[in-house]
Amino acid sequence: MQTVSVTLPNQSYDVLIDRGLLDKTGKLVAQQWSPRRVALVSDDNVAPLYQARVAKTLEQAGFEVHCYDFPAGEASKSLTVLADLARKMAAAAFNRDDGVIALGGGVTGDLAGLLAATYMRGIRFIQIPTSLLAQVDSSVGGKTAVDLDTIKNIIGAFYEPDLVIIDPDTLQTLKQRDLIEGYGEIVKTAALEGGDFWKLIETIDSPADLLAHSPELSARSIGYKAKVVMADETESGSRQLLNFGHTLGHAVEALAAGGLRHGEAVSIGMLALMQVFEDAGLSEAGITAALKDRLAAVNLPTTSPLLNSPQVLDKVKNDKKNRHGHLNLVYLKALGEPAIKSVPTEEIATFLHLPEA
Repeated sequence: MQTVSVTLPNQSYDVLIDRGLLDKTGKLVAQQWSPRRVALVSDDNVAPLYQARVAKTLEQAGFEVHCYDFPAGEASKSLTVLADLARKMAAAAFNRDDGVIALGGGVTGDLAGLLAATYMRGIRFIQIPTSLLAQVDSSVGGKTAVDLDTIKNIIGAFYEPDLVIIDPDTLQTLKQRDLIEGYGEIVKTAALEGGDFWKLIETIDSPADLLAHSPELSARSIGYKAKVVMADETESGSRQLLNFGHTLGHAVEALAAGGLRHGEAVSIGMLALMQVFEDAGLSEAGITAALKDRLAAVNLPTTSPLLNSPQVLDKVKNDKKNRHGHLNLVYLKALGEPAIKSVPTEEIATFLHLPEA
């Protein structure tokens, strides 16, 4: 079993990575929590696959388990679904001594995390990510949120889990598109770190390679993210580097209205941004092509006609990373050499070559 430790000023926790951990959930949770009520939250895709199985291990360890599910998809990351889950917990008399466990992908983790952060002003929380995207990125770092209309993650909180349990065997039940989506975030992180991590990425040439190397990919991705988060938990400084590819990525994801997955949008956003910086002579020649080669190897999209939509500019300007009239754009000078360029909002269209309405 591989363990990545995250140590923050007010919270420390471990990320456990190993095949077969799902059936050890009760034992692992009992090492963190005394017996209590547990809200086991999943979407209606994951619930039939794993919820009863995980609930059984928790009950055997002495926990009172309440299983809750919600409709799968980004549309469920909403205040309406959040309130519905909180209402069910209140009806079951959950109190501050109880806990929430997120069993599922990134939407489940974000939603259940915000539920834990806000129910009675905060109760205990554990993550069990079952998608590649969640296993390599969203389950660690404490970001919890829901969307508001088409604005992603605009209502949220930083709320760290007590434990993260990653069982790569859950990836076997993913559809291929859902599997490779997570690779967008892996390539992002490997490009930020460079070195041996990027060398590993250069060996991934198919979805089958993703499955075969998923434990190491998770450990390396989480290890880099943990290092950044420990240095800057609330994204006031270096944690902004993790937004590489997300400014344009979030814009096309929103405009796609469900037609693009998050990792697909990040793939598109990274390449569009890096081409701008490479053309401007601010990045090493050939870096965009190197990124494109690795993303295309598993059939991630590398561009979108939505980048030519006049609406992209509005989405970029309204990005929550827009601060004091400036947008901080994360780019790579070279592999393993991330940097941030602050661009005034009124110059964004010109700098990024975006069409104006």
